[in-house]
Amino acid sequence: MLERAKFLSREGFGVLLFDFQAHGESGGAHITLGKLESQDAITAVAFVRAHAPGERIAVIGTSLGGAAAFLAEPPLTVDAMILESSYPTLQQAIEDRLVRRFGKSGKRLAPLLTCQLRPRLGFGVNDLRPIDHVGSLKMPKYFIAGADDLQTTASESKALFAAAAEPKEFWLVDGASHVDMHMFNRIEYEKRTLAFLRLNLQASGSSSH
Repeated sequence: MLERAKFLSREGFGVLLFDFQAHGESGGAHITLGKLESQDAITAVAFVRAHAPGERIAVIGTSLGGAAAFLAEPPLTVDAMILESSYPTLQQAIEDRLVRRFGKSGKRLAPLLTCQLRPRLGFGVNDLRPIDHVGSLKMPKYFIAGADDLQTTASESKALFAAAAEPKEFWLVDGASHVDMHMFNRIEYEKRTLAFLRLNLQASGSSSH
């Protein structure tokens, strides 16, 4: 996220970067695929609200970060969201990764993984379904997805977008897989992102991942 932060800072936005629990320099025993990470997102937004009262806030979430933004309970109190390559359901995310590694037969292995979630992490696969939450999020949302993504397929991203409440925008990035979209197409990414943020934050805001 560092290059995104530099870009946004150059354009006059305040930026908060943080590590989810069990990521980077943050403590934590397990990555929880968006469950506990959603609480980290809530805490980050509360931090910005406390330190920049009155400012309009957007979040940028990539992959798991996008899922965390969708799954937050209560919903994030932000003015706009940019979501990149986020899975619609954890079940699909697991199956996609197994198929990518083992071929079509890999999908049959999914129950071997999903049955371990509740005893190991305290939640089940059906507890992580961002597609069930996007319809209740009323702030402007900008979805970005890779046309060649095998970990969150284009059809899954389109389904997530279709389920989302208005206002919303969608950019399917030609030739992109499950990659850093900013690095993949920097010029177009920055042009589109800046237009979205200026429209919805009125050139004054903070961005949090």
